[in-house]
Amino acid sequence: MRFASFSIGEREGLAAAGPNGQFHGLRSGDAGYPGSLDGLIRKGRAALDGAAAVVQKGSVIDLDQVRLLPPVSAPGKIICVGLNYVDHSIESGFVVPTYPTIFARFTSSLMGAGAPIIRPTVSTQLDYEGEMVAVIGKGGRHIEEDVALDHVIGYSIFNDASVRDFQTKSPQWTVGKNFDSTGAFGPYLVTADELPPGGKGLHIQTRLNGVVVQDASTDSMVFTVARLISTLSEAITLSPGDIIVSGTPAGVGMARKPQLFMKHGDVCEVEIEGIGILRNKVEDE
Repeated sequence: MRFASFSIGEREGLAAAGPNGQFHGLRSGDAGYPGSLDGLIRKGRAALDGAAAVVQKGSVIDLDQVRLLPPVSAPGKIICVGLNYVDHSIESGFVVPTYPTIFARFTSSLMGAGAPIIRPTVSTQLDYEGEMVAVIGKGGRHIEEDVALDHVIGYSIFNDASVRDFQTKSPQWTVGKNFDSTGAFGPYLVTADELPPGGKGLHIQTRLNGVVVQDASTDSMVFTVARLISTLSEAITLSPGDIIVSGTPAGVGMARKPQLFMKHGDVCEVEIEGIGILRNKVEDE
């Protein structure tokens, strides 16, 4: 199943794709509206299945004519993984890690597909990072790797747009990864059963103004989604609706010669096989 969260005016809605790929949906206030994806994910897969059956009876939704929201608008935790592709670790000047490099984002940095990524007034070093997202559907602690994928309800796409000079002001990356409106997320939540286990073997590509700047396979991740869930849950209780942003491959603008940063008017697209295309323009603050 494929879901999209959207809004028209002040009313939020939920849409699901039917067998022909066409989206139908309902908005808050409509009879039968099942609620947001955030709430449905917390209730579990059965609730998600039931919601799909209901919203597919709703009106046709042209996703190009509505405001798309992040599939999960208020995740309890946004756990990001750095240096999770060998070639990206090397281009960034780091040794390939033996333990995941973890940092956090805040919900104030999130926006949906189609919304502008904002280049802040204080920097011109706004970089792109195309990444796959795993959305937790079943929580837990001390999750064994061999059952970890049972805890994933679906997958999506993220552009971990990073303000590089602020990222490197200190050993912690938090500020450079959390400027407002730099975490593009969407456009869909694709349920786990629609993709290979762990999202393995998917083609991931980032394009800036139509030019390919990142091109890889999720097979190249150092730590698989299952390993990440198991490792993270050694320390952190994972909860339904948490998202794991699983890392970016080589080709980031910071590592290029000359460096390539996003600027006002650019269009950045992240495409992941089987999930979709996350497209955002860049605007100056």
